Amino acid sequence: MHSYEVETVWTGATTGYRAYSRNHEVHAPGRPPLPASADPIIGRGDPDHWNPELLLVAALSECHMLWYLHLCTAAGIVVTEYRDPATGAMDDERFHRVVLRPRVTITDPSRIDDARALHADAHKRCFIANSMNFPVEHEPDIRAEAG
Repeated sequence: MHSYEVETVWTGATTGYRAYSRNHEVHAPGRPPLPASADPIIGRGDPDHWNPELLLVAALSECHMLWYLHLCTAAGIVVTEYRDPATGAMDDERFHRVVLRPRVTITDPSRIDDARALHADAHKRCFIANSMNFPVEHEPDIRAEAG
């Protein structure tokens, strides 16, 4: 069993719904503090800080990427760039879906189909995606380096 420890720290005074700050920090041993807040649209938060909804989408994107890079390495596919403009959709009560859109550059054009296929395996292995009660979709775009 793996365990993960974080501490969320907020200070202030809840003197009224509009008056208290939603800003806080998330701490984990040996890491810099993460400035966080509520979503500015639904929770009166600071738009310059991370919010739980963004962090959830980021966690799904990162988990998929890390599994994908591992699988590519094991398959002998050299990845030189990975970008994922991921999006999440939710209403006032819950997330309905997250779409990962990995934009991957590899060195060997003959391996594009292999590289694309590994996204399905990465999706199956992502612990975080496996814990969600909404669809986590992926729409990969694989390209080979020019030249």
